[in-house]
Order: sequence, then structure tokens, then C-alpha cells
Amino acid sequence: MKFNLTPDFTVENFTTPYIIAEIGSNHNGDMDLARKIIDAAVETGADAVKFQSWTPESLIAREEYEANTVYTDDPKKHWGSLREMVEEYYLREDQHKELKEYCDKKGVDFCSTPFSEEETDLLNELNVPFYKVASMDINNLRLLKYLAQFNKPVILSTGMATMGEIEQAIQTLEDAGNRQIMLLHCISVYPPKMENVNLRNIPMLQQTFGYPVGFSDHTIGSAIPLASVALGACLIEKHFTIDKDLPGWDHMISANPAEMTEICRESKNIAASLGSFRRVISEEEKKKMPKMRRSIITSKDLEKGAVIKEEDLTFKRPGTGISPDQTDIIVGRTLKSALSKDSVLRWENLV
Repeated sequence: MKFNLTPDFTVENFTTPYIIAEIGSNHNGDMDLARKIIDAAVETGADAVKFQSWTPESLIAREEYEANTVYTDDPKKHWGSLREMVEEYYLREDQHKELKEYCDKKGVDFCSTPFSEEETDLLNELNVPFYKVASMDINNLRLLKYLAQFNKPVILSTGMATMGEIEQAIQTLEDAGNRQIMLLHCISVYPPKMENVNLRNIPMLQQTFGYPVGFSDHTIGSAIPLASVALGACLIEKHFTIDKDLPGWDHMISANPAEMTEICRESKNIAASLGSFRRVISEEEKKKMPKMRRSIITSKDLEKGAVIKEEDLTFKRPGTGISPDQTDIIVGRTLKSALSKDSVLRWENLV
């Protein structure tokens, strides 16, 4: 199955993937920093930059705030209280509009993950091309029903989800009349252990549900998301920053510009190289045959009228004569003219 994710991009398994540079909250509440990260994402060749649309009220309940009044484990990743970080890092409505306008100016798709119906409405007003559902909301059926009504593509991250929960989410969207669905294989650990990444889930999800499948990556570096392309991932979502040493939740596990550039460039090469399940010999490869393949060659001087024996023959380049797989046909044939040792045997040499 395939559909238009944006007016200019059709998603389909085993084709060039759509690349999302996930800025998330890496802007740290600083719009100058946000613009710098957008600029860097554009330079890497990413198709879209993505943010997260939540407020202190729409994401976290009082009990969670009260349980996290101070952080001491990692001062670079966490500072102050949870409420203080959320207040600092959430995008205000006017900031959404500012970033959308800046992305339009820079020629990169603006998108975001809504965490409530109100934020869904805001993104709809901004005319985002699709909605991304965070892994935490795959069982938030009320939100899924609300998203479905806008008739925009819905991208479902599947981190932490069982097969039953994935099926339930898909069914909820379909029942609401929306079949523009993409699944993202995802492991909701930052970063995950390599043995837990399970990239083979990508073809499994493709075969099980029949929808396009991408990869939301939380590993370090570029190797694993590139490997996902070889398994048919039609979208890569990767956290992105201009400096992994910046304070904040996700900078350390994000791709830097060099890594994102490699993902954007090499994913296109990988997708192009996958080719067809049908065995095809290119014209360029055919042109190599005369030079690179072998022919049947005489292993000694042979007189006119000689009956060719197996021991009279050897096989060497170039491939301009009779091919080695014709040896059984050649043995027992009679020479029309004498041939010196190391001659290329051709059909015209035979009676």
C-alpha cells in the first residue's frame, strides 16, 4: 500500500525513505536555537523537522510532578524539577506559528506530535501534512479517533506496544474512516541495546498489517537507521541536534549534522541499490563480459583435422570465444584449421 504523506512525497515500502529530523524539545525553549537546528537540518537534506506539541497540563499529572521535584542523577540531561523543565521546554502557540513560518521559508516540512485534542487543532490550523502519534499514545483511542477525522495521514509509533495494541490502534483509525496509516517500528529506550532493536520487526509489520512501515530510531549513530532502509523502511525519524553536549532530555542520543547528512545521503543510495526481485543484468555489466569472462583456449598446438580432447583445452580471458560451459559440445569435434597453443577457440575453427 502507498499514499501521499505530503503533496510532494509518496510513501511506499522499499523506496527512498522520507527523513524526519526530530527536534522535539531540543530547542530548549530558545527560538534562536530552534532556528539554528532547522537550518542545520535543511543542510543535511532532511525532508522534515518535527517538534512536540504539549503543555504542562496536557502531558503530565500533578502526581508525577510531585514525585519529581528535584533531579540529581544527570545534571546535563535534567535540571531543577520536572515542572520547571516542562515549563521551560514546551512550545507556546505563537512559537508554533513562528517555527512553521520559518520552515516554510526554508523549504522544509514542518510537523509535530500532538499530545491532546487542543494541540491537534492547533496543528491542523497550521496545515501540517500529517499527524505523528507518539508511542505512549498508541492506546489513547480517544486521541486516535480525534486525529482520524481530519483525513490526514497518521503515523503510529509502536514503542512499548503489543501486537494486539497495534491492531487495536489501526482498527480505531480505520473505523473512524482513515486508512492513510503508517507504522513506525520503535524501541522506547534512549538508547536501546543493540540486541533489543529487532529490525526484523519492520518486514514483520509490513506483512502483518499491509501498511507502509518506517523506523523511529533511538540508537546512537547512523548505522542502524541505514540498515532499516535495506529492510524496506519508508521513513526514518531520528532525533537531531547541533550539539550533543547541550543540556536537555534528548541531545545526547540525537544525531548531529554529520550523522544526519550520512543518513539522508546513504538512505537514498541504499533504496536505489535494492532494485528488483527479478534477476537483471545491466547493460553496463553486459559490456564487461567480453573482458572479464573466460573462453575455451587451446592448451597446446593442434593440427588441422585433430579431434579435440578434454586435455587439449583450458579456460582464460578474454570472453570473446566459445564459453567454458560449452566444453562438452566441443570435445570430439574436428578442427577445420590448425591452431597454436594459447589460441582462443571459435566456432569458425570447427568442422
